Amino acid sequence: MAATTPAPRIRTPDSRTRRARPALFAVFGLNGMLSAVWIVHIPAVTARTGVTPTTLGMLILLMSGCAIAGMQTAGPLADRLGSRALTAAAATLLSLALLGPAFATSPLTLGLALCAFGFGNGAIDVSMNAQAVHIERAYPRPIMSAFHAFFSCGGFLGSAYGAATQHAHWPPHLTFVLASAFGLATLLLAVPHLLPHTAARAHSVPNPEVAAAAAREPADPALAQHFPAADAPDATRGSRMPGPGRTVLTLGLIAFALLMAEGVAADWSALQVKGRLGVDAGTAGLAFTGFSLTMTLGRFAADRVSGRFGRVAIVRWGTLVAATGFGLVAASGWLPLTLLGWTLCGIGLAGGVPQVFTAAGNLGSATSATDMSRVFGLGYVGLLAGPAIIGWLDKLVPLTAAMTVPLVAMLLCAWGARAVAAPARTGG
Repeated sequence: MAATTPAPRIRTPDSRTRRARPALFAVFGLNGMLSAVWIVHIPAVTARTGVTPTTLGMLILLMSGCAIAGMQTAGPLADRLGSRALTAAAATLLSLALLGPAFATSPLTLGLALCAFGFGNGAIDVSMNAQAVHIERAYPRPIMSAFHAFFSCGGFLGSAYGAATQHAHWPPHLTFVLASAFGLATLLLAVPHLLPHTAARAHSVPNPEVAAAAAREPADPALAQHFPAADAPDATRGSRMPGPGRTVLTLGLIAFALLMAEGVAADWSALQVKGRLGVDAGTAGLAFTGFSLTMTLGRFAADRVSGRFGRVAIVRWGTLVAATGFGLVAASGWLPLTLLGWTLCGIGLAGGVPQVFTAAGNLGSATSATDMSRVFGLGYVGLLAGPAIIGWLDKLVPLTAAMTVPLVAMLLCAWGARAVAAPARTGG
């Protein structure tokens, strides 16, 4: 009589891990809130410091460059010191750096303040996502997308807080001081509950969900030659391939495309509707409202979908939905259909980026945070480049026609979605 194979035991997170999850939710929400407080005060701060629109563009570019530097610095440090320590340091820097724009008195002092704010923002992006991967490994199901949903919720609360205080004619420095104090208080409560650093080591499949995903997502010979698991442990190598491996690069390119499309939707959706259909600004703003709302709701649902169908399905079908949305936007001359297109973009893009970051953090290497920082860097470049590309194309072709750029990018992401599959288990 054949022996019966015992069913795999479902991993249950311990109490410390269960406490770490809501603590990290708070950190993600705090990041979104602090960023939004600065964004809604840009007109007031630039008016007080005498910054022209041209100078503001240069300062934002400088801040973005510092954010990328923060990402690349945080990755190796998180691998060495642990994501909890780096999350605490980066979030503290971000909370304190928010005071800089509030008290800046000239373009120079504002530029210095934005350098610190950008660096802290980039560093916390990598460190808190590395902590999220650490927490997710202890869970029997995906939980990454929910963290990003809390970032979106924090952004909404921060923008509402900033708008309300401006409506009440509070001086910006008071609004920023209170937000900074709230950030530091939140960290005092949240950071002690985050998971501590563990010795860096290569790992295989991190949890039962990933193992199940690997079983659902068998190797595809047609794609394997394009997306090999270059960073997986290999007994024939004495050390990891130097520099970003091909899998890291591929994930970075997918992140670039996804965040490029997200940046296009955030910066150009209302302008596209207004220019294409000739509606008033309030009606045109419904495009971004629909996009941001469905993206936030989609992130809360994406973990459940990922747990059932796998990471590849989220990226592949999500980007196809987003491509359909951009197609409707490009083709439609009717307001309801155009708004539906932007709504589909939000639904389709909601779950993709968290899956890419999860994949980057679970490549099987001992430098997962460094891998994530490289993927983050390319993704952030896409977030910046997307709106700029559309702005350049708008001078050559109608704005609606320029939407074919993110449409094609989404189709390429769907084709390359296999790159986010769980790595195969190595060894016995």
